Amino acid sequence: MTRKLQAFYVPNPQELQKLLQQTGAMLEGHFLLSSGLHSSQYLQCALLLEDPSRAEALGRALAEGFAGMQLDLVAGPALGAVVIGHEVARAAGARFIFTERDASGRAVLRRGFQVMPGERSLVVEDVVTTGGSTREVVDLLRANHAEVRGVACILDRSGGQVEYGVPLVSLLQMHAPAWPPEECELCRRGLPVEKPGSRK
Repeated sequence: MTRKLQAFYVPNPQELQKLLQQTGAMLEGHFLLSSGLHSSQYLQCALLLEDPSRAEALGRALAEGFAGMQLDLVAGPALGAVVIGHEVARAAGARFIFTERDASGRAVLRRGFQVMPGERSLVVEDVVTTGGSTREVVDLLRANHAEVRGVACILDRSGGQVEYGVPLVSLLQMHAPAWPPEECELCRRGLPVEKPGSRK
Protein backbone atom coordinates (compact mmCIF):
# COMPACT_ATOMS: atom_id res chain seq x y z
CA MET A 1 0.00 0.00 0.00
CA THR A 2 1.47 3.35 -1.02
CA ARG A 3 1.37 6.28 1.35
CA LYS A 4 0.77 9.79 0.08
CA LEU A 5 3.63 12.08 1.13
CA GLN A 6 2.55 14.98 3.28
CA ALA A 7 4.01 18.47 3.34
CA PHE A 8 6.42 18.67 6.25
CA TYR A 9 6.83 21.68 8.54
CA VAL A 10 10.47 22.43 9.39
CA PRO A 11 10.65 22.52 13.19
CA ASN A 12 12.57 24.95 15.33
CA PRO A 13 15.63 23.56 17.18
CA GLN A 14 13.63 22.44 20.24
CA GLU A 15 11.05 20.69 18.06
CA LEU A 16 13.79 19.09 15.94
CA GLN A 17 15.44 17.65 19.04
CA LYS A 18 12.09 16.19 20.09
CA LEU A 19 11.59 14.81 16.56
CA LEU A 20 15.00 13.09 16.72
CA GLN A 21 13.84 11.35 19.87
CA GLN A 22 10.41 10.45 18.45
CA THR A 23 11.91 8.89 15.30
CA GLY A 24 14.43 6.86 17.30
CA ALA A 25 17.30 8.81 15.72
CA MET A 26 18.74 9.89 19.09
CA LEU A 27 20.24 6.77 20.65
CA GLU A 28 21.56 6.33 24.18
CA GLY A 29 24.27 3.81 25.06
CA HIS A 30 28.03 3.43 24.48
CA PHE A 31 29.10 4.28 20.93
CA LEU A 32 32.29 4.53 18.91
CA LEU A 33 31.89 7.56 16.65
CA SER A 34 33.41 7.95 13.18
CA SER A 35 35.80 10.48 14.74
CA GLY A 36 37.27 7.74 16.95
CA LEU A 37 35.75 9.28 20.08
CA HIS A 38 33.39 7.43 22.40
CA SER A 39 30.02 8.87 23.40
CA SER A 40 26.90 8.01 25.38
CA GLN A 41 24.79 9.45 22.58
CA TYR A 42 24.55 8.67 18.87
CA LEU A 43 22.49 10.43 16.22
CA GLN A 44 21.23 8.09 13.50
CA CYS A 45 19.96 10.70 11.07
CA ALA A 46 19.03 8.03 8.52
CA LEU A 47 15.93 7.43 10.67
CA LEU A 48 15.10 11.14 10.61
CA LEU A 49 15.49 11.23 6.82
CA GLU A 50 13.62 8.03 5.89
CA ASP A 51 10.48 10.10 5.27
CA PRO A 52 11.19 11.78 1.89
CA SER A 53 8.94 14.77 2.63
CA ARG A 54 10.85 15.38 5.87
CA ALA A 55 14.21 15.03 4.10
CA GLU A 56 13.12 17.46 1.41
CA ALA A 57 11.99 20.04 3.98
CA LEU A 58 15.17 19.78 6.03
CA GLY A 59 17.28 20.09 2.88
CA ARG A 60 15.32 23.16 1.86
CA ALA A 61 15.83 24.69 5.32
CA LEU A 62 19.60 24.20 5.09
CA ALA A 63 19.70 25.65 1.59
CA GLU A 64 17.80 28.70 2.83
CA GLY A 65 20.71 29.35 5.18
CA PHE A 66 22.70 30.22 2.06
CA ALA A 67 19.94 32.08 0.22
CA GLY A 68 21.34 34.60 -2.24
CA MET A 69 24.64 32.70 -2.45
CA GLN A 70 24.80 31.15 -5.91
CA LEU A 71 25.94 27.54 -5.74
CA ASP A 72 27.10 25.23 -8.50
CA LEU A 73 27.95 22.18 -6.43
CA VAL A 74 26.96 20.47 -3.17
CA ALA A 75 29.28 17.76 -1.84
CA GLY A 76 29.24 15.51 1.21
CA PRO A 77 30.82 12.38 2.62
CA ALA A 78 29.17 8.99 2.15
CA LEU A 79 27.18 7.54 3.60
CA GLY A 80 25.55 9.86 6.11
CA ALA A 81 25.40 12.98 3.95
CA VAL A 82 24.08 11.40 0.75
CA VAL A 83 20.35 11.89 1.40
CA ILE A 84 20.48 15.33 3.03
CA GLY A 85 23.17 16.56 0.62
CA HIS A 86 21.04 15.57 -2.36
CA GLU A 87 18.06 17.43 -0.90
CA VAL A 88 20.12 20.56 -0.25
CA ALA A 89 21.41 20.43 -3.83
CA ARG A 90 17.85 20.05 -5.14
CA ALA A 91 16.72 23.13 -3.18
CA ALA A 92 19.78 25.14 -4.22
CA GLY A 93 19.53 24.20 -7.90
CA ALA A 94 23.02 22.70 -7.80
CA ARG A 95 24.47 19.32 -8.72
CA PHE A 96 25.44 16.86 -5.99
CA ILE A 97 28.44 14.58 -5.52
CA PHE A 98 29.76 12.55 -2.61
CA THR A 99 33.13 11.24 -1.48
CA GLU A 100 33.96 7.68 -0.53
CA ARG A 101 36.94 6.08 1.18
CA ASP A 102 39.67 4.23 -0.68
CA ALA A 103 41.54 1.21 0.71
CA SER A 104 43.75 3.47 2.82
CA GLY A 105 40.74 5.25 4.35
CA ARG A 106 41.31 8.49 2.41
CA ALA A 107 38.30 10.45 1.10
CA VAL A 108 38.23 10.32 -2.71
CA LEU A 109 35.88 10.93 -5.61
CA ARG A 110 34.69 7.83 -7.46
CA ARG A 111 31.85 6.95 -9.89
CA GLY A 112 33.11 9.52 -12.41
CA PHE A 113 32.40 12.49 -10.12
CA GLN A 114 34.47 15.57 -10.95
CA VAL A 115 35.02 19.00 -9.44
CA MET A 116 35.55 21.91 -11.81
CA PRO A 117 37.91 24.78 -10.97
CA GLY A 118 36.03 27.79 -9.63
CA GLU A 119 32.81 25.91 -8.82
CA ARG A 120 30.91 27.64 -6.02
CA SER A 121 30.51 24.82 -3.55
CA LEU A 122 28.74 23.92 -0.32
CA VAL A 123 29.76 20.98 1.86
CA VAL A 124 26.88 19.16 3.58
CA GLU A 125 27.01 16.66 6.45
CA ASP A 126 24.29 15.09 8.57
CA VAL A 127 26.08 15.34 11.95
CA VAL A 128 29.26 17.24 12.81
CA THR A 129 31.22 16.18 15.90
CA THR A 130 34.93 16.95 15.44
CA GLY A 131 34.43 18.03 11.84
CA GLY A 132 37.01 15.61 10.47
CA SER A 133 34.97 14.02 7.66
CA THR A 134 33.58 17.38 6.62
CA ARG A 135 37.04 18.94 6.60
CA GLU A 136 38.28 16.16 4.30
CA VAL A 137 35.58 17.10 1.78
CA VAL A 138 36.44 20.80 2.12
CA ASP A 139 40.13 20.01 1.51
CA LEU A 140 39.35 17.79 -1.48
CA LEU A 141 37.24 20.50 -3.10
CA ARG A 142 39.92 23.12 -2.53
CA ALA A 143 42.58 20.77 -3.89
CA ASN A 144 40.49 20.70 -7.07
CA HIS A 145 40.36 24.52 -7.06
CA ALA A 146 36.67 24.81 -6.19
CA GLU A 147 35.48 27.79 -4.17
CA VAL A 148 34.05 26.47 -0.89
CA ARG A 149 31.44 28.96 0.26
CA GLY A 150 30.04 27.22 3.34
CA VAL A 151 29.27 24.11 5.36
CA ALA A 152 25.79 22.92 6.35
CA CYS A 153 24.63 20.16 8.68
CA ILE A 154 21.47 18.98 10.36
CA LEU A 155 23.12 18.71 13.76
CA ASP A 156 26.27 20.36 15.09
CA ARG A 157 27.11 18.34 18.19
CA SER A 158 30.36 20.24 18.76
CA GLY A 159 28.39 23.08 20.35
CA GLY A 160 29.69 25.51 17.73
CA GLN A 161 33.35 24.71 18.36
CA VAL A 162 34.26 23.44 14.87
CA GLU A 163 35.75 25.98 12.45
CA TYR A 164 36.16 25.67 8.67
CA GLY A 165 37.01 29.26 7.76
CA VAL A 166 33.61 29.55 6.01
CA PRO A 167 30.06 30.00 7.37
CA LEU A 168 28.57 26.95 9.11
CA VAL A 169 24.78 26.59 9.16
CA SER A 170 23.10 23.93 11.31
CA LEU A 171 19.46 23.26 12.13
CA LEU A 172 20.30 22.15 15.66
CA GLN A 173 23.34 22.80 17.83
CA MET A 174 24.06 20.83 20.97
CA HIS A 175 27.04 19.69 22.97
CA ALA A 176 26.98 15.90 23.28
CA PRO A 177 29.46 14.16 25.60
CA ALA A 178 32.41 12.53 23.82
CA TRP A 179 35.75 11.22 25.05
CA PRO A 180 38.96 9.72 23.66
CA PRO A 181 38.87 5.93 24.24
CA GLU A 182 41.49 6.13 27.00
CA GLU A 183 39.33 8.65 28.92
CA CYS A 184 35.94 7.03 28.29
CA GLU A 185 33.84 6.74 31.45
CA LEU A 186 31.69 4.04 29.85
CA CYS A 187 34.73 1.88 29.05
CA ARG A 188 35.80 2.18 32.69
CA ARG A 189 32.38 0.85 33.68
CA GLY A 190 32.86 -2.12 31.34
CA LEU A 191 29.93 -1.29 29.07
CA PRO A 192 30.18 -2.87 25.57
CA VAL A 193 30.76 -0.40 22.75
CA GLU A 194 28.70 -0.22 19.54
CA LYS A 195 29.90 1.11 16.15
CA PRO A 196 26.78 2.21 14.27
CA GLY A 197 28.49 4.60 11.80
CA SER A 198 29.46 3.85 8.20
CA ARG A 199 33.21 4.38 8.53
CA LYS A 200 35.17 1.15 9.01
